[in-house]
Amino acid sequence: MNDWAVHVEDVSKRFRLYHERNQTLKSAILRGKTSKHEDFWALRDVTFDVKEGNTHALVGSNGSGKSTLLKCLAKIYWLTEGNIEYRGRMASLLEVGSGFHLELSGRENIYLNGSILGMSRKEIDRKFDSIVDFSGVEKFLDQPVKNYSSGMYVRLGFSIAIHVDPDILVVDEVLSVGDEEFQRKSFQKFLEFKEKGKTIILVTHTMQVVRDICDTATWINKGEMMVTGEASAVVDQYRASIA
Repeated sequence: MNDWAVHVEDVSKRFRLYHERNQTLKSAILRGKTSKHEDFWALRDVTFDVKEGNTHALVGSNGSGKSTLLKCLAKIYWLTEGNIEYRGRMASLLEVGSGFHLELSGRENIYLNGSILGMSRKEIDRKFDSIVDFSGVEKFLDQPVKNYSSGMYVRLGFSIAIHVDPDILVVDEVLSVGDEEFQRKSFQKFLEFKEKGKTIILVTHTMQVVRDICDTATWINKGEMMVTGEASAVVDQYRASIA
């Protein structure tokens, strides 16, 4: 039996880049032609598996397609070609706090955002104190989040998402969120996830993080998979290419 938690097979994602887009029906009729566009393939034929309980990194330069792949995994983007399968409950930490209502308090947004992420009210009640303690915003809990600093806003969003307790966690550069103390707490939380046998897929530009906590990795360059395998070996090949 296959022991994968996430199976990515021949995944491709195409975007259309419009150069002279018709903004109205009138402009389309007057110009007598359709909008001009070109196809941009953000991903082409990416294939890899992530075993249950493993931490897998996606590495590559900016614009290589890593975050696009994470959004495909999280079902934010539809695939143009290919297939993605996963086993278990998945949660994503891509744009933390994106479900917040600015006029509501931190307390109210914990319940709102927690519900969006799939937690029941009883589950949020049980984890509420832990969410607040981890975020460090207890003094401002009953203030509207529009008055939060950017750091407080992101810490609260991260804290809610990390308490979803999924089987599979998809993460985009959130280990760099907040100050040094919060980064340390976040890193410890990831280690706890690993110890519990959770599957983690993350994007990071910090190669030491890949070496320290990842079992496997995939290097993507300009939308194409260059190599996938043991994390340290992939890091060595990636670094050699940019040296």
